[in-house]
Amino acid sequence: MGIKASDVKTLRERTGAGMMDCKKALLEADGDSEKAERILKELGLSAADKRAGRATNEGRVFAKIKDGQGLLLELSCETDFVSRNQEFIDLGEAIAGRVLQDDLQDKTDGLESMVKDVASRIKENMGLRRFDRIQASDDELLVSYTHGEGRIGVIVKLKVDDAALKDNEKVGQTAFDLALHIAAFAPLFLSQKAVDESYVKEQEELFMKQVENDPNLQGKPEKVLQSIVKGKLGKHLSTVCLMDQGFVRDEKQKVSKVLEALGKEVGGSVDVSGYLYYKVGEEL
Repeated sequence: MGIKASDVKTLRERTGAGMMDCKKALLEADGDSEKAERILKELGLSAADKRAGRATNEGRVFAKIKDGQGLLLELSCETDFVSRNQEFIDLGEAIAGRVLQDDLQDKTDGLESMVKDVASRIKENMGLRRFDRIQASDDELLVSYTHGEGRIGVIVKLKVDDAALKDNEKVGQTAFDLALHIAAFAPLFLSQKAVDESYVKEQEELFMKQVENDPNLQGKPEKVLQSIVKGKLGKHLSTVCLMDQGFVRDEKQKVSKVLEALGKEVGGSVDVSGYLYYKVGEEL
Protein backbone atom coordinates (compact mmCIF):
# COMPACT_ATOMS: atom_id res chain seq x y z
CA MET A 1 0.00 0.00 0.00
CA GLY A 2 1.05 3.62 -0.49
CA ILE A 3 2.13 5.64 2.53
CA LYS A 4 1.55 9.38 2.52
CA ALA A 5 4.53 11.59 3.23
CA SER A 6 2.37 13.57 5.66
CA ASP A 7 1.73 10.40 7.71
CA VAL A 8 5.46 9.66 7.85
CA LYS A 9 6.14 13.22 8.95
CA THR A 10 3.48 13.05 11.67
CA LEU A 11 4.82 9.74 13.02
CA ARG A 12 8.34 11.12 13.04
CA GLU A 13 7.22 14.15 15.04
CA ARG A 14 5.46 11.89 17.55
CA THR A 15 8.31 9.42 18.01
CA GLY A 16 11.57 11.09 17.03
CA ALA A 17 12.48 8.08 14.86
CA GLY A 18 14.09 8.40 11.41
CA MET A 19 12.03 9.02 8.28
CA MET A 20 12.80 5.63 6.70
CA ASP A 21 12.13 3.79 9.96
CA CYS A 22 8.76 5.57 10.23
CA LYS A 23 7.87 4.65 6.66
CA LYS A 24 8.82 0.98 7.20
CA ALA A 25 6.78 0.86 10.41
CA LEU A 26 3.73 2.34 8.68
CA LEU A 27 4.04 -0.18 5.86
CA GLU A 28 4.25 -3.03 8.37
CA ALA A 29 1.26 -1.63 10.24
CA ASP A 30 -0.81 -1.17 7.05
CA GLY A 31 -0.96 2.56 7.66
CA ASP A 32 -2.15 2.32 11.29
CA SER A 33 -0.17 5.09 13.04
CA GLU A 34 -0.72 3.78 16.59
CA LYS A 35 0.41 0.29 15.60
CA ALA A 36 3.39 1.80 13.77
CA GLU A 37 4.37 3.77 16.86
CA ARG A 38 4.35 0.59 18.94
CA ILE A 39 6.47 -1.21 16.32
CA LEU A 40 9.06 1.57 16.56
CA LYS A 41 9.08 1.28 20.35
CA GLU A 42 9.54 -2.48 20.16
CA LEU A 43 12.48 -1.96 17.86
CA GLY A 44 13.95 0.62 20.23
CA LEU A 45 13.77 3.28 17.52
CA SER A 46 11.29 5.64 19.13
CA ALA A 47 12.66 8.61 21.02
CA ALA A 48 9.20 9.60 22.19
CA ASP A 49 8.67 10.17 25.89
CA LYS A 50 5.35 9.40 27.54
CA ARG A 51 5.40 12.71 29.37
CA ALA A 52 6.86 15.02 26.66
CA GLY A 53 4.14 15.00 24.06
CA ARG A 54 4.59 17.28 21.10
CA ALA A 55 3.16 20.71 21.88
CA THR A 56 -0.04 21.23 19.92
CA ASN A 57 -0.78 24.80 21.01
CA GLU A 58 0.62 27.81 22.81
CA GLY A 59 -0.23 29.12 26.24
CA ARG A 60 1.01 29.50 29.77
CA VAL A 61 1.09 27.55 33.01
CA PHE A 62 0.17 29.34 36.24
CA ALA A 63 1.16 28.13 39.71
CA LYS A 64 -0.49 29.41 42.86
CA ILE A 65 -0.24 28.41 46.52
CA LYS A 66 -2.61 29.67 49.21
CA ASP A 67 -3.57 28.39 52.67
CA GLY A 68 -2.11 24.92 52.16
CA GLN A 69 -3.63 24.54 48.70
CA GLY A 70 -1.53 24.34 45.54
CA LEU A 71 -2.83 24.82 42.02
CA LEU A 72 -1.42 24.38 38.53
CA LEU A 73 -3.50 25.80 35.68
CA GLU A 74 -2.92 25.86 31.92
CA LEU A 75 -4.45 28.61 29.78
CA SER A 76 -4.09 28.01 26.05
CA CYS A 77 -3.92 30.37 23.09
CA GLU A 78 -2.91 30.33 19.44
CA THR A 79 0.41 32.22 19.49
CA ASP A 80 3.36 32.67 21.82
CA PHE A 81 2.94 36.42 21.31
CA VAL A 82 -0.42 36.33 23.10
CA SER A 83 0.97 34.05 25.84
CA ARG A 84 3.24 36.97 26.78
CA ASN A 85 0.41 39.52 26.62
CA GLN A 86 -0.15 41.12 30.05
CA GLU A 87 -3.93 40.86 29.75
CA PHE A 88 -3.59 37.13 29.04
CA ILE A 89 -1.28 36.74 32.05
CA ASP A 90 -3.66 38.71 34.27
CA LEU A 91 -6.51 36.46 33.11
CA GLY A 92 -4.62 33.32 34.10
CA GLU A 93 -3.77 34.75 37.51
CA ALA A 94 -7.39 35.79 38.05
CA ILE A 95 -8.76 32.37 37.10
CA ALA A 96 -6.24 30.62 39.36
CA GLY A 97 -7.26 32.88 42.23
CA ARG A 98 -10.95 32.21 41.61
CA VAL A 99 -10.42 28.43 41.53
CA LEU A 100 -8.72 28.48 44.92
CA GLN A 101 -11.05 31.05 46.46
CA ASP A 102 -14.23 29.23 45.43
CA ASP A 103 -12.77 25.74 45.92
CA LEU A 104 -13.66 24.79 42.34
CA GLN A 105 -13.01 21.23 41.24
CA ASP A 106 -13.78 21.64 37.53
CA LYS A 107 -14.39 24.26 34.84
CA THR A 108 -17.50 26.40 35.29
CA ASP A 109 -19.55 28.71 33.07
CA GLY A 110 -18.17 31.63 35.08
CA LEU A 111 -14.57 30.69 34.30
CA GLU A 112 -15.38 30.14 30.64
CA SER A 113 -17.01 33.60 30.51
CA MET A 114 -13.83 35.17 31.90
CA VAL A 115 -11.85 33.54 29.07
CA LYS A 116 -14.33 34.53 26.34
CA ASP A 117 -14.35 38.11 27.53
CA VAL A 118 -10.58 38.50 27.14
CA ALA A 119 -10.52 36.47 23.91
CA SER A 120 -13.02 38.85 22.35
CA ARG A 121 -10.73 41.80 23.07
CA ILE A 122 -7.45 40.17 22.07
CA LYS A 123 -9.05 38.67 18.95
CA GLU A 124 -7.51 35.24 19.39
CA ASN A 125 -8.94 31.87 20.39
CA MET A 126 -7.99 30.79 23.90
CA GLY A 127 -9.24 28.35 26.47
CA LEU A 128 -8.93 27.09 30.02
CA ARG A 129 -7.29 23.77 29.16
CA ARG A 130 -6.97 22.17 32.61
CA PHE A 131 -6.12 22.63 36.27
CA ASP A 132 -5.14 20.37 39.16
CA ARG A 133 -4.88 20.93 42.88
CA ILE A 134 -2.62 19.54 45.59
CA GLN A 135 -3.39 19.73 49.31
CA ALA A 136 -0.82 20.06 52.10
CA SER A 137 -1.40 19.00 55.71
CA ASP A 138 0.11 20.68 58.78
CA ASP A 139 3.36 18.73 58.40
CA GLU A 140 3.76 19.40 54.67
CA LEU A 141 5.30 22.23 52.68
CA LEU A 142 4.32 23.38 49.18
CA VAL A 143 6.75 25.15 46.82
CA SER A 144 6.13 26.19 43.21
CA TYR A 145 8.35 26.92 40.21
CA THR A 146 7.56 28.09 36.69
CA HIS A 147 10.07 27.95 33.85
CA GLY A 148 10.46 29.61 30.46
CA GLU A 149 7.77 32.28 30.69
CA GLY A 150 5.30 29.73 32.01
CA ARG A 151 6.08 26.95 29.53
CA ILE A 152 6.49 24.54 32.46
CA GLY A 153 4.96 24.69 35.94
CA VAL A 154 5.69 22.57 39.01
CA ILE A 155 4.44 22.33 42.58
CA VAL A 156 6.27 19.98 44.93
CA LYS A 157 5.08 18.84 48.36
CA LEU A 158 7.55 17.94 51.12
CA LYS A 159 6.57 16.09 54.29
CA VAL A 160 8.52 16.64 57.52
CA ASP A 161 8.25 14.90 60.89
CA ASP A 162 8.48 18.22 62.75
CA ALA A 163 6.25 21.09 61.59
CA ALA A 164 8.97 23.56 62.63
CA LEU A 165 11.13 22.27 59.76
CA LYS A 166 8.71 23.84 57.26
CA ASP A 167 10.36 27.17 58.09
CA ASN A 168 13.90 25.80 57.92
CA GLU A 169 15.90 27.65 55.25
CA LYS A 170 17.69 24.54 53.98
CA VAL A 171 14.44 22.59 53.74
CA GLY A 172 12.88 25.45 51.79
CA GLN A 173 15.86 25.69 49.43
CA THR A 174 15.81 21.93 48.81
CA ALA A 175 12.08 22.10 48.09
CA PHE A 176 12.72 24.79 45.49
CA ASP A 177 15.61 22.81 43.99
CA LEU A 178 13.34 19.76 43.75
CA ALA A 179 10.71 21.81 41.94
CA LEU A 180 13.41 22.96 39.53
CA HIS A 181 14.57 19.35 39.19
CA ILE A 182 11.06 18.15 38.30
CA ALA A 183 10.76 20.91 35.70
CA ALA A 184 14.04 19.76 34.13
CA PHE A 185 13.59 15.97 34.26
CA ALA A 186 9.79 15.53 34.19
CA PRO A 187 9.54 12.32 36.25
CA LEU A 188 6.51 10.18 35.49
CA PHE A 189 6.26 8.70 38.99
CA LEU A 190 7.26 9.65 42.52
CA SER A 191 8.93 6.30 43.25
CA GLN A 192 9.02 2.76 41.92
CA LYS A 193 6.32 1.83 44.44
CA ALA A 194 4.02 4.30 42.67
CA VAL A 195 4.53 2.84 39.18
CA ASP A 196 1.41 1.32 37.64
CA GLU A 197 1.59 -2.43 37.07
CA SER A 198 0.26 -1.91 33.56
CA TYR A 199 3.15 0.47 32.83
CA VAL A 200 5.71 -2.06 34.08
CA LYS A 201 4.13 -4.81 31.99
CA GLU A 202 4.14 -2.61 28.89
CA GLN A 203 7.83 -1.75 29.32
CA GLU A 204 8.76 -5.40 29.93
CA GLU A 205 7.02 -6.38 26.70
CA LEU A 206 8.79 -3.63 24.77
CA PHE A 207 12.20 -4.55 26.17
CA MET A 208 11.60 -8.24 25.44
CA LYS A 209 10.81 -7.38 21.82
CA GLN A 210 14.01 -5.34 21.66
CA VAL A 211 16.22 -8.18 22.92
CA GLU A 212 14.46 -10.70 20.67
CA ASN A 213 15.16 -8.43 17.68
CA ASP A 214 18.81 -7.91 18.64
CA PRO A 215 20.97 -10.03 16.28
CA ASN A 216 23.71 -10.19 18.90
CA LEU A 217 21.36 -12.00 21.29
CA GLN A 218 19.96 -14.58 18.89
CA GLY A 219 20.10 -18.09 20.36
CA LYS A 220 20.67 -16.90 23.91
CA PRO A 221 18.83 -18.87 26.66
CA GLU A 222 15.49 -17.47 27.86
CA LYS A 223 16.99 -16.98 31.32
CA VAL A 224 19.66 -14.69 29.87
CA LEU A 225 17.08 -12.68 27.92
CA GLN A 226 14.91 -12.29 31.02
CA SER A 227 17.93 -11.03 32.95
CA ILE A 228 18.70 -8.45 30.26
CA VAL A 229 15.08 -7.29 30.24
CA LYS A 230 15.14 -6.96 34.02
CA GLY A 231 18.26 -4.82 33.79
CA LYS A 232 16.75 -2.62 31.08
CA LEU A 233 13.58 -2.19 33.13
CA GLY A 234 15.52 -1.23 36.26
CA LYS A 235 17.56 1.33 34.33
CA HIS A 236 14.43 2.75 32.72
CA LEU A 237 12.55 3.09 36.01
CA SER A 238 15.51 4.94 37.51
CA THR A 239 15.08 7.59 34.82
CA VAL A 240 11.31 8.07 35.21
CA CYS A 241 10.94 7.82 39.01
CA LEU A 242 11.76 11.02 40.90
CA MET A 243 13.38 9.38 43.93
CA ASP A 244 15.80 7.40 41.74
CA GLN A 245 16.81 10.24 39.42
CA GLY A 246 20.17 11.97 39.75
CA PHE A 247 19.58 15.25 41.59
CA VAL A 248 19.66 18.37 39.43
CA ARG A 249 22.32 19.99 41.65
CA ASP A 250 24.49 16.86 41.77
CA GLU A 251 23.52 14.11 39.32
CA LYS A 252 25.86 11.65 41.03
CA GLN A 253 23.45 11.57 43.97
CA LYS A 254 19.93 10.18 43.79
CA VAL A 255 17.11 12.42 45.00
CA SER A 256 16.37 9.92 47.77
CA LYS A 257 19.96 10.17 49.06
CA VAL A 258 19.87 13.98 48.97
CA LEU A 259 16.75 13.93 51.16
CA GLU A 260 18.33 11.45 53.56
CA ALA A 261 21.37 13.71 53.95
CA LEU A 262 19.13 16.75 54.42
CA GLY A 263 17.18 14.97 57.15
CA LYS A 264 20.38 14.20 59.08
CA GLU A 265 21.54 17.79 58.67
CA VAL A 266 18.34 19.40 59.97
CA GLY A 267 17.58 16.77 62.59
CA GLY A 268 14.39 15.27 61.18
CA SER A 269 12.96 13.33 58.27
CA VAL A 270 12.19 15.13 55.00
CA ASP A 271 10.49 13.38 52.08
CA VAL A 272 8.59 14.18 48.89
CA SER A 273 4.94 13.29 49.37
CA GLY A 274 3.62 14.55 46.04
CA TYR A 275 4.06 16.87 43.07
CA LEU A 276 2.31 18.35 40.05
CA TYR A 277 3.94 18.93 36.66
CA TYR A 278 2.51 20.74 33.64
CA LYS A 279 4.06 21.51 30.26
CA VAL A 280 2.24 23.77 27.81
CA GLY A 281 0.61 21.76 25.02
CA GLU A 282 1.62 18.31 26.25
CA GLU A 283 -0.67 15.48 25.21
CA LEU A 284 -3.19 14.59 27.91
